Amino acid sequence: MNWRAIFETGLKYEAFLEAHGTDVHRDRWRAVYESAALTEAQRSLLAGFTRQMNVLCLSGAWCGDCVNQCPIMQRIAEAGPRIDLRFIDRDVNPDLRSELAINGGQRVPVVVFLAEDFLECGRYGDRTLGTYRRMAAAQLGPACPTGVSPADRTATQLVTQEWLDEFERIQLMLRLSARLRQLHGD
Repeated sequence: MNWRAIFETGLKYEAFLEAHGTDVHRDRWRAVYESAALTEAQRSLLAGFTRQMNVLCLSGAWCGDCVNQCPIMQRIAEAGPRIDLRFIDRDVNPDLRSELAINGGQRVPVVVFLAEDFLECGRYGDRTLGTYRRMAAAQLGPACPTGVSPADRTATQLVTQEWLDEFERIQLMLRLSARLRQLHGD
């Protein structure tokens, strides 16, 4: 995949919603965006990122999972000056949709993390572990062990932390990369 070319076709958050969302979609995304707050420690972590991260999110403005996660990613990108986040609509990009299929399905959101030179570093999606745990507990009942989720966190806070953990994991991968350390002399 030519990730640079694909990334360059991606849209920033507001432009994506304007191009692909209805007023109802935009209202739903706005509500989650407004409820998704980063803690001071989370903002500090993101502000300390030193490597450029290009983050491509295959999404759908209509998608409930995207509604509940993409605004959180936007909050993370806003707090991380080294993060360039772009969105691509799943339904108008069939080749990318096929490339990023998960478990044989056309799921969204799916994120591709790219280095500054657009080498792929990782993929993540369609739901976070905490979301799957909640779904399993609700749909499969007590016969399905789901691990332990912190009881004092709201769903949005948990999903925010899980996405932040993935952004941090990729940042550390980039920061510790021998080829990038040699390139940057650090």
